[in-house]
Amino acid sequence: MPMPPPPPPPPPPEPPQLHGVVIITLPPPDQPSKGKTITAFTYTDEPGAGAPAPPLNRGPPMATAGREARRSRRAVSRRAGAMVLVLGALALAAYYSFYSDVAVQFLGMEEEEAQKERNETKSFLFQLYPKAHQGRALREFGNIKLAAKRVDDGGGRKVTKKLDVKGATSAGTNSTVLLPIKGNVFPDGQYYTSIFVGNPPRPYFLDVDTGSDLTWIQCDAPCTNCAQGPHPLYKPAKEKIVPPRDLLCQELQGDQNNCETCKQCDYEIEYADRSSSMGVLAKDDMHLIATNGGREKLDFVFGCAYDQQGQLLSSPAKTDGILGLSSAAISLPSQLASKGIISNIFGHCITRETNGGGYMFLGDDYVPRWGMTWAPIRGGPDNLYHTKAQKVNYGDQELSMHGHAGNSVQVIFDSGSSYTYLPEEMYKNLIDAIKDDSPSFVQDSSDTTLPLCWKADFSVRSFFKPLNLHFGRRWFVVPKTFTIVPDDYLIISEKGNVCLGLLNGTEINHGSTIIVGGIDSSLTPQSVILLCSDTINCVKLAMIISWFSIQMFLCVAN
Repeated sequence: MPMPPPPPPPPPPEPPQLHGVVIITLPPPDQPSKGKTITAFTYTDEPGAGAPAPPLNRGPPMATAGREARRSRRAVSRRAGAMVLVLGALALAAYYSFYSDVAVQFLGMEEEEAQKERNETKSFLFQLYPKAHQGRALREFGNIKLAAKRVDDGGGRKVTKKLDVKGATSAGTNSTVLLPIKGNVFPDGQYYTSIFVGNPPRPYFLDVDTGSDLTWIQCDAPCTNCAQGPHPLYKPAKEKIVPPRDLLCQELQGDQNNCETCKQCDYEIEYADRSSSMGVLAKDDMHLIATNGGREKLDFVFGCAYDQQGQLLSSPAKTDGILGLSSAAISLPSQLASKGIISNIFGHCITRETNGGGYMFLGDDYVPRWGMTWAPIRGGPDNLYHTKAQKVNYGDQELSMHGHAGNSVQVIFDSGSSYTYLPEEMYKNLIDAIKDDSPSFVQDSSDTTLPLCWKADFSVRSFFKPLNLHFGRRWFVVPKTFTIVPDDYLIISEKGNVCLGLLNGTEINHGSTIIVGGIDSSLTPQSVILLCSDTINCVKLAMIISWFSIQMFLCVAN
């Protein structure tokens, strides 16, 4: 009797199935208490993609085994390909979600942890006020220099000599603030807010300036050249004068801090309009009222300014000094953040209403969580808030640089500048575009309000178009755009003419940079410009800093 055929060999074992992916994000090395972030994704085969059913024994055993082996290899290959596609899609989605408004939801902190961090810091709200002042470029120009008193040598020439500050019996900082910003876009130019200094507290009005490092107040040290301001001069006590070895003094003076015999920290600041301020650093208490009602006392370093020149000497002055809001260590936001009082975030919201004004906040309680566009801000040695626009459009027309469309251009947001300045070539292209769209406009050369003013006895709004700064796209589709509408760059002069509030950057030695100033950052009441310079706190809001090592972000309302 013939022997029965041997049973077919068992099918090869199935390869291990991948059912999920777990991504563990470690905390920053310098802040291990932040804990890990764990993100899990599950993977499921399509229905019917499970292990194949045992084959029917319909052919020779060796042929059946060969078919099984080939089928198994194809199944493994399909699964491997599917997993590569899934993981690739996850990586791509994670990468681009970091630039989207849903980034907080996609990889956001747990609400409990976020709430705990918010409870550890505070926020302060400052109101902004109108300022009756002609337009100017307030931004600091060049490096801060060591201060010296300007005196006449008897021959009509100015020479410099250091001024030793005399101590006064009263001094200080102390007080409020739910502080508003006041100011309107024209003819005021700047916005100012109020702080309180002194024991007892004394109010001082300060220009809000994101382009300045140092906060300074006119002071009686004694004062050599001071404008007649709205309040009495600050009087520093001798013990309040900052010595040259202080860390913030070294930060301010940089490599100029080499005086071994000096007893005070001198400085001199020159601004873009060539006005200047000279003084010494003082340290005093600043008392703030947080938005939760709590009071906070800050040992604040600021400038005691005893010698002003240029427009800073014009009297009567609406303000007593300048509030420095740059990313420098000596600025007000940086000092508050370095002491753990606030998250290193601040923003302002300015109305375009005729009475002007608005609010500025320090801390993250008022940060909009949705409906914002985030663009990376690139740090620089000048501590200004830089970003890059991929392109600039006037309506549908692209304003090219150097004769080539699509060139990116550096953008600086500077609340201390009255107007917005464009690179020279871009400015000329803009003027040509406006003239092409409105050939019937007649320029009034007798109107010196601004370089370009047109007579208008009819409605002109429809002849002007929005100026759009493009910062790239989210998800390859949604543009990240900052729009300056005509209402924000057109001004009606006292003669009733329409004047252009977009100027040539060569007027302030910035022929290749866009400077967005006070007029064109006048946003709707629901809008905000937000600037932050703290990596960890920006992670909570944008979820992209720690991944891409970007230090600062700008967001503007969509």
